[in-house]
Amino acid sequence: MTTAPTGNPRTYEVRTYGCQMNVHDSERISGLMEQAGYVRAAGSDEPDVVVFNTCAVRENADNRLYGNLGHLRPVKDKHPDMQIAVGGCLAQKDRGEIVSRAPWVDVVFGTHNIGSLPALLERARHNSAAEVEILESLEVFPSTLPTRRESTYAGWVSISVGCNNTCTFCIVPSLRGKEKDRRPGEILAEVEALVAEGVLEVTLLGQNVNSYGVEFGDRLAFGKLLRATGGIEGLERVRFTSPHPKDFTDDVIAAMAETPNVCHQLHMPLQSGSDAVLKAMRRSYRADKYLGIIEKVRAAMPDAAITTDVIVGFPGETEEDFARTLDVVRAARFAGAFTFQYSKRPGTPAASMPDQLPKQVVQERYLRLMAVVEEVTWAENKALVGETVEVLVAVGEGRKDERTGRMSGRARDGRLVHFATDGIEPRPGDIVHTVVTYAAPHHLNADGAPLHHRRTRAGDAWESGRAPRTPGVLLGMPAVRPS
Repeated sequence: MTTAPTGNPRTYEVRTYGCQMNVHDSERISGLMEQAGYVRAAGSDEPDVVVFNTCAVRENADNRLYGNLGHLRPVKDKHPDMQIAVGGCLAQKDRGEIVSRAPWVDVVFGTHNIGSLPALLERARHNSAAEVEILESLEVFPSTLPTRRESTYAGWVSISVGCNNTCTFCIVPSLRGKEKDRRPGEILAEVEALVAEGVLEVTLLGQNVNSYGVEFGDRLAFGKLLRATGGIEGLERVRFTSPHPKDFTDDVIAAMAETPNVCHQLHMPLQSGSDAVLKAMRRSYRADKYLGIIEKVRAAMPDAAITTDVIVGFPGETEEDFARTLDVVRAARFAGAFTFQYSKRPGTPAASMPDQLPKQVVQERYLRLMAVVEEVTWAENKALVGETVEVLVAVGEGRKDERTGRMSGRARDGRLVHFATDGIEPRPGDIVHTVVTYAAPHHLNADGAPLHHRRTRAGDAWESGRAPRTPGVLLGMPAVRPS
């Protein structure tokens, strides 16, 4: 048991930035800390260990981290036994620079050695010196590590780590490494373990999920994996993120349409609607191919909700290029979009490209894009007024729920639904069927009496405070096939 000077167990807090992969990594970090004898700090308590799990995708990621580290310095001055650890993509990128800029940091670890964190903390305490350990390649697949899941009803399941793409704006491949795939049986075993704990929904995670199988030579492996989840009794919803248009094949569309528990939701990054910009980004598809995939998805699943990522202001983007992006957004009829102003990241090819756009031009285009996205998503949501939706009740989705008397959750297509309870008492993890009465650009309201409320094992787990904890299973890394 790791103890504080008072004799009580040492406490920890994990602060997470970035994508779903980071959120899932933080679940692993929490599992490791608790296996090592730490306990999660109560909300009002000052933790003995603060772990920052960082992201390096956005330009201000560095400023955000060092700002937060600066806020902790006086706290640590008052509590010398406190430890601060920095991990994740920014740690992988900046390495020893973190300790030179913030010498009060105790541990720096990278994306490839999450499992080393407890040992590094102990070593830093023993030696009274900062420990920096950054590995260049993955030694242990993260799914071998213990996990403290954040949800009783929904879970992340990693099917691969790393990325083989070379997008000119993206720093992730250099920080996460080449793609490493798990064997299908190992993935399904983890899903089955979660379902046995009461989980109703899983999201399959990868930097590029639909290239899954590249390591063991099966380009149809992802569609097969989706179908295999259909045989897991008790699993009600399967989602995945994120696919790449260049690898999106018809067998995946068929698997989505024909597997009952695979949700009719697709998050597929567009990035730009201009073929010239896509080429400069090294995105190996063009706008027509992208829209062709969407047409096929909607032909197989007319109710599919499709969301995307769009970058505005990539170097060299002209007004005509930007207009093409707006055209594709309108044609695709997205249910939602994550929109970004291009952010120069040192170490990426795009950072040294000519014709970097002025900030004011990027900002003005971004505002126009936001207006078009809102127009499109609002129209798509309005079409659902009067429709019955199945909602998986969630925690923390509705910031105004307490004031409005509603609860919130996600429909099968991923849309956020705020619903009236009208005398029923659903728990997070339960299923409610209700009718949409109002649509906003980013959510739906259902203010009538629910049609049906189903109590679930996930709701039972939430009520008893029992979050799934998977111990980590020894999973062999698939061998790299000779080229």
